[in-house]
Amino acid sequence: MDSLTQASLGAAVGVAVMGRRTAAWKAALWGAAMGTLPDLDVVFDFGDPIRNMTEHRAESHALFYQLLAAPLLALMVARPGLRSLLANPSSPKPAGTSETSGAHSADNTSPYGRWTLATALILVTHALLDGMTVYGTQLWLPFYKEAVGLASVFIIDPFYTLPLLLGLAAALVAKGHWGLKTLQLSLFVSSLYLVWSVAAQHWVEKTVQANLPESQAALLVTPAPFNTLLWRLVAVSDSHYYEGWYSLLADEPEAIKWRAVPRDSQLYLALKDHPSVEGLARFSDGFFQLERIENSVVMTDLRMGQEPAYVFRFEIGRLDASGALIGPVERAPVARPPLEDGLAWLWQRLWGKTTLDLIDWRAAKGT
Repeated sequence: MDSLTQASLGAAVGVAVMGRRTAAWKAALWGAAMGTLPDLDVVFDFGDPIRNMTEHRAESHALFYQLLAAPLLALMVARPGLRSLLANPSSPKPAGTSETSGAHSADNTSPYGRWTLATALILVTHALLDGMTVYGTQLWLPFYKEAVGLASVFIIDPFYTLPLLLGLAAALVAKGHWGLKTLQLSLFVSSLYLVWSVAAQHWVEKTVQANLPESQAALLVTPAPFNTLLWRLVAVSDSHYYEGWYSLLADEPEAIKWRAVPRDSQLYLALKDHPSVEGLARFSDGFFQLERIENSVVMTDLRMGQEPAYVFRFEIGRLDASGALIGPVERAPVARPPLEDGLAWLWQRLWGKTTLDLIDWRAAKGT
């Protein structure tokens, strides 16, 4: 998910776990920092753009490593309370007292124990939320390398993020317990939205399966930007990939319009053992396009973006006279439509005011 959402979730979890045992602003600040921390793996260079992509959301997002790191990270925020606890190990902290003057606790949990719990939950919820996007998250390292990507929420979804921000604001501003209750409600509402996204995705998938352009094609169902009411459909066979759209508000499954794009299966057979081709094919779960443009070989992850503008598009190299692939891997240019066109089309397509995809809609509009 986007950085604002992850920071908001981390802050909300931090305040909810710490309650009034410490200042709400302190728990929120720590939560936002820890909610951002796993994504700092983007600063590492793994050798080429494809490896940088496939190694993102790896160890820093693995639940095993997060649970190991949480007690160490918590030392940074719990040091004053921890020193007090270690200085008087035989004197348990009285109920109703806290590491922070004026704050009250309903149990005898040590400050360090509570901060450890908060840190662990912040890191784990970050990883689990990322696992609900299409990109994929290597949750089970070091035991299992394949990424989890449910693809039920878009990477930016205000319907998920706004309840968190409102609940967090209430917890920071309000005195007494109603602010915390509001925050707990916001976490429940945002979590319920994630449950809805999985249910809606499952329903669309089952509905569309009977209306595929090729009966044996693999199907990906993922939400359109910023919502879970309009869904993007990608069907892939050896010879073609197809893109379609389905609105829960306006469409009938038998009326889906599929845009067909040829795939070069022979080119893939010739290059499938190349490390970059093999890595991206595996990472994309087979939803990729491999094409020859003049002497360059370009590979695209079809899961992120929409025809013809995709987020992850790479020039794998150039073919020499013998057909061997040479040269470094580089990001390939992407021709993105203007943002205002994309938003206008999204709104119209959501409500069924057009059945055209973005390419045909812009052509009809003359842009």
